[in-house]
Amino acid sequence: MIVVGLMSGTSADGTDVAVVHIEGAPPDLRWQLIHFLTVPHPPALREAILQAMHPQTGRVDLLCRLDALLGEQFAQAALEGIRGAQLDPKDVHLIGSHGQTVWHAPTETPPSTLQLGKAAIIAERTGIPVVSDFRSRDMAAGGQGAPLVAYVDLLLLQDEHRPRAAQNIGGIGNVTFIPPRDRADLPPLAFDTGPGNVLIDHLVSRATRGQATYDRDGHLAARGRVDEELLRELLAEPYYRFPPPKTTGRELFTAEYARRIWEKGRARGLSAEDIIATVTALTAHSIAQAYRDFLPAFPQDVVVSGGGANNPVLMAMLRDLLAPARVVPSDAMGLPVDAKEAIAFAILAYETWHGRPGNLPEATGARARVVLGSITMGR
Repeated sequence: MIVVGLMSGTSADGTDVAVVHIEGAPPDLRWQLIHFLTVPHPPALREAILQAMHPQTGRVDLLCRLDALLGEQFAQAALEGIRGAQLDPKDVHLIGSHGQTVWHAPTETPPSTLQLGKAAIIAERTGIPVVSDFRSRDMAAGGQGAPLVAYVDLLLLQDEHRPRAAQNIGGIGNVTFIPPRDRADLPPLAFDTGPGNVLIDHLVSRATRGQATYDRDGHLAARGRVDEELLRELLAEPYYRFPPPKTTGRELFTAEYARRIWEKGRARGLSAEDIIATVTALTAHSIAQAYRDFLPAFPQDVVVSGGGANNPVLMAMLRDLLAPARVVPSDAMGLPVDAKEAIAFAILAYETWHGRPGNLPEATGARARVVLGSITMGR
């Protein structure tokens, strides 16, 4: 099958589109990336998404309209990706759309999650069947609904002898511990480690008065120094001590959370660059602390994907904190750093279409393996 995977993450900056050729079935599942691109969200759409993520501004009329707007955006992004792959929509068998998470509350009673981006609109505009709403079924089975990429990490990155960690650093950081095939005693495990780029992005936007939305190539962090006292205070956040399974998001690491960090830093006489360097260190230290506190064994390889893999300052911190592990971008394993999650949702959609489970209970805490998502038929 040729499957399009669509992903818009916590950073809400655009739609990642992966056009993937997939065949076979686990454990002999084979894939090839045909084309990848990111379609940026228009500024007004990104602002609406960020408003929808907060209870104070996420009005029901905004959510309703945004659901349709994102459906249109995802459909056009899928068609752009298909054209970029030099294919006709009739050549594509399936779309897997993660949707845009605006709220995720797995520990409330009852657990709930909300991803926007109308599958009906995507199916109607493209004519292609769509698998969407991946997280709800895992949560109905007692899981956290995340991280769902863990199953795909296990499929694509497991080694015969070396324990590995697949670390994604998008808006939020999440890790999958991948035991080697020759260690049946080691279970797989996955959870959210804490902030990835979300706090860095907030603070960069504040420092540049909105002229930049992320720390390109880590330039700002490289010009600052890490304030160890502020870092220790930030690492006291209770989330880091919660045992897995656990997930987090903008519900905890909000713009207000970032504002409080900014004010604490300024009160300590820190420059904007110092504050950004310290929050970059927070991402690295929270990842390293999570590995030592919760992973069944320390990994020999750490495979990093997501936007954070493009930040050389953050990657250097990880290499220092995770030594002697080999820390490499996922490109080194044949998985483009920016494309991995979109590829993962193409594969999860493929598994759903074939009636096979796509969750990993060891990662999400679900009672059982379940088939994920809802299918909206094409024309």
